[in-house]
Amino acid sequence: MTTAATGYPVHVHARLDPGLSRWLWLVKWFLAIPHYLVLAFLWLGFAVFSLVAFFAILFTGRYPRVLFDFNVGVLRWSWRVAYYTYGALATDRYPPFSLGPEPGYPATLDIEYPEHLSRGLVLVKWWLLAIPHYLVVGVFVSGGSYIAYQTGQIIYNSGGGLVGLMALFAGVALLFTGRYPKGLFDFVLGMDRWALRVAAYAGLMTDTYPPFRFDSGGDEPGATTIEQSPPPDPGHRGWSAGRVIAVVIGALLLLTGGAVAGAGGFGLWADSTQRDQAGFLSTGRESFRGEGYALEFGTLELRWTDADWALADGWLGEVRLRADDDVFIGIGRTDDVNRYLSGVEHDEVTTTGPAATYRHRGGGAPADPAVQTFWASSGTGQVTWRAEQGSWSAVVLNADRSRVVDTRLSAQAEVPALRPVSIGLLVGGGVLLLLGLVVMLVAALSAGQSRRNGTTTSVR
Repeated sequence: MTTAATGYPVHVHARLDPGLSRWLWLVKWFLAIPHYLVLAFLWLGFAVFSLVAFFAILFTGRYPRVLFDFNVGVLRWSWRVAYYTYGALATDRYPPFSLGPEPGYPATLDIEYPEHLSRGLVLVKWWLLAIPHYLVVGVFVSGGSYIAYQTGQIIYNSGGGLVGLMALFAGVALLFTGRYPKGLFDFVLGMDRWALRVAAYAGLMTDTYPPFRFDSGGDEPGATTIEQSPPPDPGHRGWSAGRVIAVVIGALLLLTGGAVAGAGGFGLWADSTQRDQAGFLSTGRESFRGEGYALEFGTLELRWTDADWALADGWLGEVRLRADDDVFIGIGRTDDVNRYLSGVEHDEVTTTGPAATYRHRGGGAPADPAVQTFWASSGTGQVTWRAEQGSWSAVVLNADRSRVVDTRLSAQAEVPALRPVSIGLLVGGGVLLLLGLVVMLVAALSAGQSRRNGTTTSVR
């Protein structure tokens, strides 16, 4: 295990590579996309394992070693990507896809494993005690505040804050001079080192409070250099590529399950609280104003097979349009509506929302809509319609057929299938969440067993 004379258990070393490309830094954001994609899932694994570690520390005073190895590996991986990209831009060597220490890479990170952690501190250090450091590191790497584990997460995609600005200055210097200013490198590494120390503390990996000390440069004061560092602890070997992939798959299942369960929960909430007395779900009221005699609301295409239509009809139920005033509302087949509005001055609603847009059509006054026989459904102030296959359009006119139609409308639907579908989504999402957790924990247990076996073999 690497130790340092500074005494702090988080050791960050880096080496400024000579002969950096003048232009490569311009495209590193693109080259690093594969790392960003993998790390997005690994950081979800980091969060899950940190939560497990929280309870393990709370009840046993120990951080499970296999989870510690994984989370340190995520920080190492993130630090190498940040060093290659816009957290430093100090090497052109592409980062390895690895949780291990990779001592040959010009940026390394090692965290001493704590044999015992305070059960009390675990309750407050990651949020309350770390607040002063969050304020400092927020300026360094993000320009704002963030929750505990994000302190380290931002390291791998930092492009904001003071670190990002200084890295940009270094890139411009490379572009025009071919040299990375040494003083700038030392300053950037000092900020990165501070952030990584805080990340380890917020990630529950140490009880030692991060020093308010700016240790600039590639090596910590009094520490061995990156070339002289002794071999790291081999505990990471339990995390094989297959187990890391299992964590990624588990994280993907967690994300999918969370989204599906969230949709189901929202559906149940809407079904329970958002229905009116008649059992309809409603959109918010939107204002519409046309300068002609009528407002025409586009074309709704309903084309399904008979089997699909039975499902759609059960899903939608009855549909209702309601107005705040006594305007005439009619729903008819698009061809019939077009014939009725042919030669009538009206406005076609092209987009809805807070700023609806219209296409004005010139013409004269309309015939009395109330005596037309082509409407599938019509009424004053509101209209209720059960959808049928075909092309449909809705039309709104003033009851006295005067110009300038100014009204507020809301769309409503019964959606009888909302509750069973929401329950299905909630159950399915819960299954995916549970499966994701199981996959991740099985990977962790397997890695722990592999590490123990490797340790036993080495002792023998």
